Amino acid sequence: MLILQVVMNFNFRDIFLEKKSRSKLFLICGPCVIESEKIALEHAAILKDICTKLNILFIFKSSFDKANRTSINSFRGPGIKKGLSILKKIRTQIRVPVTSDVHQVSEVAAAKSVLDIIQIPALLSRQTDLLVAAAKSKKIVNVKKGQFMAPDDMKNVIKKIESSGNKKIIITERGTSFGYHNLVSDMRSIAIMNNFGYPVVFDATHSVQLPSAGNGISSGQREFAPVLSLSAVAAGAQGLFLEVHKSPEKALCDGPNMLTPHELERLLVKAIKIREIVND
Repeated sequence: MLILQVVMNFNFRDIFLEKKSRSKLFLICGPCVIESEKIALEHAAILKDICTKLNILFIFKSSFDKANRTSINSFRGPGIKKGLSILKKIRTQIRVPVTSDVHQVSEVAAAKSVLDIIQIPALLSRQTDLLVAAAKSKKIVNVKKGQFMAPDDMKNVIKKIESSGNKKIIITERGTSFGYHNLVSDMRSIAIMNNFGYPVVFDATHSVQLPSAGNGISSGQREFAPVLSLSAVAAGAQGLFLEVHKSPEKALCDGPNMLTPHELERLLVKAIKIREIVND
């Protein structure tokens, strides 16, 4: 059995059980970027209520810095100091675990003092120094598979993290580059990565992204996020990664990809039923 982590009331036991015993679906979810403290706290509370009602483990995700925006003029977030302060408030006031992405080794020390899960962005998923630094934090490390990588390439990513003795690893599929400004989701990837012994998550809202296709911004096709999510759960994904916003059309980042809370709840009800069938 893999190492377990329990912090406050956040029990990650179900995520890291032996593969055959992992039954419950879990959710990593939130607005793409921290737009303000008020908006972040509001969304965390709404999403917690949905997941409490559905008995789903919920991890709040929102980025303190989106370092890979298409345009130099795009909103990146409040930065690491203010962003982590907001995430800490969500953790203590809303009482949910939190995650965000780090882009540099220098960010890990501050991030580990707040985050329950350190996320490695897809475009940095092969960066050895960053992976090792995240692993040495002794936190759970969630690595998004690069859009340029085959699923079996993730074996080497896992070995880099394991080299520091950390076996609290989550692997996230988020689509593969498919020609210009498009991504494709190959559900075989879920099955392949499930064989590595770690929980596999499907990032549906980034998988429907159309990178840089919106005249200086990324576009997206949020209408396909539900069908891809349900397909991934049927293929064996244990968790879903979904970015959600009350008003996606007003979101400061990735609005065309994001779902509303109402759409999320409808999707999760179906996903839970599929997960139960898969594990029957």
